[in-house]
Amino acid sequence: MLKKLIVVPFLALALVSCGQNVNLGSVLGTVLNNAPLTEGEVANGLKEALVQGITNGAKQASAVDGYLGNSLIRIPFPPEVQKVESTLRNLGLGGEVDKFVTALNRGAETAAKEAAPIFVSAIKQLTITDAFNILRGEKDAATQFLKRVTTAQLTQAFAPHVQKALDATQATRYYSDIANTYNKVPFVTKINPDLQAYATQKAIDGLFILVAQEEEKIRENPMARTTDLLKRVFGSVNN
Repeated sequence: MLKKLIVVPFLALALVSCGQNVNLGSVLGTVLNNAPLTEGEVANGLKEALVQGITNGAKQASAVDGYLGNSLIRIPFPPEVQKVESTLRNLGLGGEVDKFVTALNRGAETAAKEAAPIFVSAIKQLTITDAFNILRGEKDAATQFLKRVTTAQLTQAFAPHVQKALDATQATRYYSDIANTYNKVPFVTKINPDLQAYATQKAIDGLFILVAQEEEKIRENPMARTTDLLKRVFGSVNN
């Protein structure tokens, strides 16, 4: 078996180098279909699953209405100032509030376009031990691992994109107008929350929700396993 594990990849690579149109995954899948999973296969399979989930999740999030039209990840008015929303609606300024919420979610959708490469870079931290633990873990084990090791890095890297998107969609201006209007109301407590931090966190939370959904599909639905390696790695769990 050890010889087979060593020889097959080199055979496939040799065919490729000779100009043959060879799918390395197919070669390995055919020869090793009934062989025990190797550590490398598990690690690579998990990385493929994460990349696939992240790519699909980021694509969904960055589409028009990716956040705004999805009740699971739609970013609402900041909770610590929700009283502002009701007060302004009572003052007949509901249209301005709606513009702000729309712009806030458009900002997240725009920023989500930058998410995939940040996530993919972080996947390189996945070790073989991590891979085996994730493979046998809960249905969102890979997502939870990614969240645990990348949230701080993602927040730092994502924040500038969110701020730029908020400015471009005028969410910052809308919120400033709303806050200034509200602060003029007699006897209210003045507000000035950190809109960037709120939007960044909610945008990242939404992405992780979508990635978790994609991971669950790969684990539960064989049709979602788009490569031989994914079929082999995740199929072993269900066997």
